[in-house]
Amino acid sequence: MASTHNIEHGPRHMVHSHAHEVDIPGTVDLNAVEGDDTGYGQALYPVPTDDPNDPLQWPEWKKSSILIICALYSFLGNCTLTGPSVYISIYAEEFGITPTKASGLVSYPNLAFGFGSLLLVPLYLKIGRRPVTLLSMACFVGGLIGASRASSYEGLMVARVFCGLGSGVCESLPVQLVNDIFYLHERGKRLGYYTICLCLGATGPLYAGYMLAGGYSWRLFFYVVLAFAGALLIAAFFLVEETNFKRPHENSTPSASIADEKLQTSAHTESVSQAGIPARKPYISTLRPWSSIDPDAQFFVTMLRSFTYFFVPAVFWVITTYGIYIGLGAFSFNYVFPIKITAPPYNWSQTNSGLLALATLVGYLLAFPFTSSSDRLAAYLTKRNGGIREAEMRLGVLLLPMLIPPAGLIVFGYTAERNLHWMGYFAGVAMDQFGSYFYFTFVLAYAVDSYNANTPEMLIAMNLGKQAISFGMSLYVLDWVMQRGYVVVISGIFCGILLANNLIVVIFMIFGKRIRRYTSRSWLGRLHARTQTKHMTH
Repeated sequence: MASTHNIEHGPRHMVHSHAHEVDIPGTVDLNAVEGDDTGYGQALYPVPTDDPNDPLQWPEWKKSSILIICALYSFLGNCTLTGPSVYISIYAEEFGITPTKASGLVSYPNLAFGFGSLLLVPLYLKIGRRPVTLLSMACFVGGLIGASRASSYEGLMVARVFCGLGSGVCESLPVQLVNDIFYLHERGKRLGYYTICLCLGATGPLYAGYMLAGGYSWRLFFYVVLAFAGALLIAAFFLVEETNFKRPHENSTPSASIADEKLQTSAHTESVSQAGIPARKPYISTLRPWSSIDPDAQFFVTMLRSFTYFFVPAVFWVITTYGIYIGLGAFSFNYVFPIKITAPPYNWSQTNSGLLALATLVGYLLAFPFTSSSDRLAAYLTKRNGGIREAEMRLGVLLLPMLIPPAGLIVFGYTAERNLHWMGYFAGVAMDQFGSYFYFTFVLAYAVDSYNANTPEMLIAMNLGKQAISFGMSLYVLDWVMQRGYVVVISGIFCGILLANNLIVVIFMIFGKRIRRYTSRSWLGRLHARTQTKHMTH
């Protein structure tokens, strides 16, 4: 039996692995041989180098610090997008506009939030993750300053759009960083930590509503977020090191016997001397706000090539999943509830109109204990499959919450239509958000596992698509429900769309590997195999 090291225990040492991708993207041989480090009893993938500057070799505290900062940035970015939804009536009165036009102060920044990645993702490929992180945070801070001082609808719109453009990278960057610094068996859990912060951004209306009592009207919300964003920018400067690493490109290798692997491991150990391993960069040098420019990264080609990912089934599923859930949870709920709850028969105050965020919080907290479930399920199924990991092995956990969110929409729609007890709003939202946490986290992890060529371009396509869908669903939602009723729109149309999207998990569980094989051998697969961004794919 192979002698292995579990990376979760024991003293710090350089990590080694012989895992490798086999016939198609998303299928990985995780059988451990003597000397390999393991996670859940399986060899680590991606395979780390012996360079201590390799992000995979960094200590856990450093990896966790980077993830926490980016996750909190995602929370602030999304909180800033959704928070002002409770001010729609206030904006309409203050600027002399209709509520539908006032809702554009949320919808259009949301669109800019998605399209910001079209610029910033190619930029972080060209000049590095660290400088783009600092630049986007600085833009976010500038937008918050402008929003807090705006005195007209147009001025507030410009500041909000600028803020959305700057923070748009906060949804693709954490996924990229998880890909850069964590192993395959850790990604589901780490993406779950990021997702919980992303999702809790939907609680922004709760804080925004209660800040009305602070004496600074709606401006206090932007002042408070500005303070946290400034602190986060400082933390990022000192803790977020450049994670782009020139990793040798790994080709699929033929299966070898355990004896052959032992011989290779022994030969490798004898041939590599400590003198040949680079020294770890000093801390001061990691604080430079710039990184080296990558001559191989093609800025405009990256933009254009990202649109080809709309034809990849798993990526398109991520787009529809995020777009539908964001359009429903972050916008439709937050548009409808403040208007309903402040009118008869409820007659709540404007200050309390953000309390629906508590239902969001409850839904996500109930789902959070399941964060590592897909990693554990995939590890179990990999062991049963002789050490061969298939990307679809994590999808089984989605069968549990598949029907809960559509049922939540039915509850919410009927409560709004018939003015039922206010608990109906909270129950419907909690059910929807419970399921959304599973789908946000594990559908994204599945797509990242399945397609490792040009991952940043895949993230661009995801952000563009989901923001466009959520924008389309939210822009005229108030007009739709007024014309057709809450039951028809929310409990009927939206519920049907969401149910159809959730049921797609069954298709991928059955046919996912065949889809991956077909895609990898199609013109699209050949295109990305030829043009993949070298040294940045796992």
